[in-house]
Order: sequence, then structure tokens, then C-alpha cells
Amino acid sequence: MRSFLAGRKYGARTMKKPKWVVQKEQEKKAQGRETLWLFGLHAVRDALMNPARQKLRLVVTLNAQNKLEAAIAQAGIAPEIVDPRKFSVPIDPGSVHQGAAMEVKPLDWGTLEDVCIGPAAPRVVMLDRVTDPHNVGAILRSAEVLGASAVIGTRHHSAPETGALAKTASGALERQPYLRVRNLADSIAALQRMGYLVLGLDGEAEQTIEKAVADHLDRPVALVFGAEGPGLRAKTKDVVDGLVRIDAAGGFGSLNVSNAAAIALYASRARA
Repeated sequence: MRSFLAGRKYGARTMKKPKWVVQKEQEKKAQGRETLWLFGLHAVRDALMNPARQKLRLVVTLNAQNKLEAAIAQAGIAPEIVDPRKFSVPIDPGSVHQGAAMEVKPLDWGTLEDVCIGPAAPRVVMLDRVTDPHNVGAILRSAEVLGASAVIGTRHHSAPETGALAKTASGALERQPYLRVRNLADSIAALQRMGYLVLGLDGEAEQTIEKAVADHLDRPVALVFGAEGPGLRAKTKDVVDGLVRIDAAGGFGSLNVSNAAAIALYASRARA
């Protein structure tokens, strides 16, 4: 009996988890530990007033506390009051913090299906390796103003939530869903299965946005933008339903990606 039990204990194989499972578990743990610092009166006020935002630490000067008094009371967080000359929090050097900074957890917007099933004909912005936080922040702001359902980037090679992104977004980060997915091509395919018309922006495309959506105004539309310079990757061009351009007046050159996103969103909207 003793030798039999010993065989069962030491002779059985130990099943190892696949590498992708281990990697996914490690990423989930890392995300659970991740925090960021928001700064600036507008970004901090909007985060304070967002019940979905998990707030960890608020550092303010006396002047900023007075300006944020109502939002601080609503959030129910006890601020740390510091001297303006000793405002030392881990934000980007040279950032204009306006005497307010708050450590928070990144927002969890749920799944692609959660944010992309909404209005009768939703509009979604997809970003193919757009890494500049100021561009992404400006895109979030335009997306919120123009009624987009979500902005979708990639988990790697795209701008994460940062204080600089939040400040440029001017409050839109707290309102406009910003998802970072593992694979952009897979997400495009998922949207297509949901009935989306997925269009990639390309300055050399033959068709304009207006013509491409003219007969599809009742359909959901996703607009895909590449990084400035490289533009859309070849793989992305292969999986979208079509390539479109913004109808420019002259041959000056290309638009900044955040400006292009705003114009394209407006051009794709159904008119009353």
C-alpha cells in the first residue's frame, strides 16, 4: 500500500499551463496593480465626479481645493493639501498640473459588444497603432462631441490612459469608452459580424467617406485610422470593407490624425 501511494504521489504527470494562458494571467494581474495619475483642474474634476472611476489619492493646493470643493465633496475623498512649491507627484516633468493631481485606477468599459451595441446607427473610431497620447486625447474629445459609441485601440502599440491623454481629452476620457483590444483585425471581424461597415482612412483611396456611407446611413459604421506617417498597416487594409479618403480642397498634404478623425466622424453621420 505504501509503495502504491508513493507511485500515485510522485509518478503522476504535472499538467503545465499553455504559455498563452500564463501570459494572460500575468497580464490580468499586472492590470489589477496598474494605476495612473490624472492632473489639471478639468481632468481631476471630471474624474472626481465619475462614480465609475476608482479614486486612490488626491493631492491639491489650497487654491485648487477651493475650486474643486463641490467635486471633492461629491466624491467623498479626503484630499492631501500641499504647498504649491512642494507639489511632488509622479507626473510628466513640465506638466501643467494647476495644483491638482489624483491617483486612480484605469476605467473598465467592458467588452467590445458592451460599448458597440447602442444607438440605431452607431459610429465607432478604431486606431491602428496611434501612440501619441495627445492625439488620442483629442480623438476622444471629438468622438464624445460627435456622438461616437467608442474609441478602440490596441493593447500594445497604442496610447494607454495617462495624465497627458486625460488632460488633452478635457473630460472626455471619463465619458467616451476607450477600449484597448488584443488584436485589431479580430475586433474588426467582430464588428463586421455585428453588422458594421468598417472603413479604413487612406489618402490615396478613390472613394470619399460621404459616397461610401451614402447608401448605408442606417448601418453602424467603424472608421479606422492609422498613425501619422505609416498610416494603416497592410493587414488592416486587407480586412476592412473598403478604403476611403477625406475630400480635400487642394493638394497641400495630409491632416493630423485627430483632425482627420473629427472630420470623418462628422462626414459619416446621418443627416436629419
